[in-house]
Amino acid sequence: MVANSSTLVAGVDSSTQSTKVLVCDADTGEVVREGRAGHPEGTSVHPDHWWAALATATAGGLLDGVSALAVGGQQHGMVLLDEHGQVVRDALLWNDTRSAGSASDLVAELGGPAAWAEAVGSVPLAAFTVSKLRWVAEHEPHHAARATSVLLPHDWLTWRLRGPDAGPTTDRGDASGTGYWSAPEGRYREDLLVRAFGRSLQTPEVLGPADPAGHTAVPGSGIPPGLVVAPGTGDNMGAALGLNLQPGDVVVSLGTSGTAFAVHHAATADAAGDVAGFADATGRFLPLVCTLNAARVLTATAGMLGIGLPELDAAALSAEPGARGMVLLPYLDGERTPNLPTATGTLTGLTRDAMTPANLARAAVEGMLCALADGVDALRTQGVPLRRVLLIGGAARSAAVQRVAPIVFGVPVLVPEPAEYVALGAARQAAWTLAATRDGGAAGAAPPDWRVAGADEIEPPADAAVGQSVRAAYAAARRRMHG
Repeated sequence: MVANSSTLVAGVDSSTQSTKVLVCDADTGEVVREGRAGHPEGTSVHPDHWWAALATATAGGLLDGVSALAVGGQQHGMVLLDEHGQVVRDALLWNDTRSAGSASDLVAELGGPAAWAEAVGSVPLAAFTVSKLRWVAEHEPHHAARATSVLLPHDWLTWRLRGPDAGPTTDRGDASGTGYWSAPEGRYREDLLVRAFGRSLQTPEVLGPADPAGHTAVPGSGIPPGLVVAPGTGDNMGAALGLNLQPGDVVVSLGTSGTAFAVHHAATADAAGDVAGFADATGRFLPLVCTLNAARVLTATAGMLGIGLPELDAAALSAEPGARGMVLLPYLDGERTPNLPTATGTLTGLTRDAMTPANLARAAVEGMLCALADGVDALRTQGVPLRRVLLIGGAARSAAVQRVAPIVFGVPVLVPEPAEYVALGAARQAAWTLAATRDGGAAGAAPPDWRVAGADEIEPPADAAVGQSVRAAYAAARRRMHG
């Protein structure tokens, strides 16, 4: 517990599944207290559930003594409001795939993936807000007719915190995931929004990295009034802030989905569509690759073998690298990168010698990591430097993942201590904004230097051929199945 005289800030992570809130010391980043509450299941959710979860997570005086807060939210989701600020329909979340056809149509209409990459830095997929707008315009014209503005999940929460008379705001990081805000140009592409929806919509003001959005003003909510509200950002941008990423660091996050991302000095434009050219929350850029399959590859394999995750770890570590030629393409829920939405998982290289539980466990770990290593390679083709990999997310705690990762990635691997890095990043942004507000911008020129604790880096094996062989077998299996 920090001293009562410490300045406190709060960071909110409003994710797909839950709301997490961390209250931190503004100088050191030490977590003082925390709260959480769950969200309902589904890919289409009314935003009021996020507000109710925030109220539950901050109940009991969690925000007492806090001076500023920021919201990190799930990217891409679509919140449509009418002229009175009322929600038109349940928010479509990033993982709602009904707009896959709309995304394909939009890509073709503009002239292909390269045209989109040049225009906004990314090629739209079903997850992107622009695709969801097209879907609503075509399939729910009665809802489209009522809509006057469109917000992202973090935008909506930041707006609610400041009261109904405040104007909606966002930040460049989360805005860059809409498909109608250009990371290379730093502006909205109104023409692309109109192309998707058929007419213009009001969009939030894009704030600078440490610009205050306003102050809390929600009587009766339990949220203390007068707290400085920072711009907030998307969840991946928040995680990058929470991890205090430096050039050369590439984060590989192994949660329900998998991501590989890094801070970069320049905007990227991947015509292949594998790398999303996002902006970050500091004024730089955040090229990112996302896969649909990560930690659940391990839980599904453990279930298939009838064992728990600790036993899966032990089995994988008892097998040799390469699993005697057994390769798992881990597309258990289809796949986003590569863009194979109807693909299924494939197990190849089955021989009598290879067909053991240990080799299957090893193939699951290697397959999951090879899919992310392909993502890291895609980042490198965009000029992103790679010095080391930071492993985060639930599956990063696996002993087998930690041992196999340096083999597959071929660089040192650091496993930071488990933490709510999105909420921590949001709190760091709140501290940054508070300093800028109090000191006229002088002390807020850069975010506070909060240190991230972690174990020693795990070095790759001296013989790089081991990892190269595993990657080559995976690549050969992928080509055989999907070209």
